[in-house]
Amino acid sequence: MKKYLLLIVLLVAGFISFSFINEDKPVTEVEYKVITSIESIVSSGLGRSRLISFNADKNYEDYTSAQTEDDNSRNKSKRSEIRVKDFEETKLLNFYNIGGIRFQNIVSNDALVSSKLTTMAAEGWELMFINSAVESDSGEGDGQGIFITRYTFKRVN
Repeated sequence: MKKYLLLIVLLVAGFISFSFINEDKPVTEVEYKVITSIESIVSSGLGRSRLISFNADKNYEDYTSAQTEDDNSRNKSKRSEIRVKDFEETKLLNFYNIGGIRFQNIVSNDALVSSKLTTMAAEGWELMFINSAVESDSGEGDGQGIFITRYTFKRVN
């Protein structure tokens, strides 16, 4: 009798535990977004500085080809098809002016970038990576240079 009672209790417990399993698990979608800041380090303040982000979605597969030993044909996508014309652009200040490096410009850029990052966080984006690079003025006759930073965000929908 105790054997049957124990078996019944185990069966009831098993049915109850299986009733909590939800087979309709929501599909988790992850979305990534890249924001780029380009800050001019051209002397005399002649360059352009911007904080940019895309608004249009693009699928990389539309512009990708796979090459094999048998088929090494190149991707024939046109630049005009790849180009995104729907984007957000925030004007930033150049690092230099005629008097040299301008620290107020750098702090102003920091305030604008911080505002953008704060807004992104409020919209549910999580900052995942920051990558920076510099192409600096290489001396006499060059007069070129940028400081670029890419902020990669992730959002789970």
